[in-house]
Amino acid sequence: MDWLVLVASGALEAVWAIALGKSDGFSHAIPTIVFALGIVGSMAGLAFASKTLPMGTAYAVWTGIGAALTVIYGMATGTESASPVRILLICGLVGCIIGLKLVGSEG
Repeated sequence: MDWLVLVASGALEAVWAIALGKSDGFSHAIPTIVFALGIVGSMAGLAFASKTLPMGTAYAVWTGIGAALTVIYGMATGTESASPVRILLICGLVGCIIGLKLVGSEG
């Protein structure tokens, strides 16, 4: 359950990051509301997951998921370039996140 919540809160990190960009300095109401709800949900999920997971692992997974999804969104919408090297590096990041899950706290 803790890993599922952590992945969901990592996805919410991408939501609030994207909404922050669209809020134009908090001057647009809807993206600002999405940002506020996203950041609260994301932090709450990270806090929940860190009760049972080591904080360093939880934080690395949380930021990694958020960063990967934010870049993937940017590539999908055309606001960021999508080169084979960038895609390979994002795949590497996702692979590292999966690796952290697989080794648990033993590694």
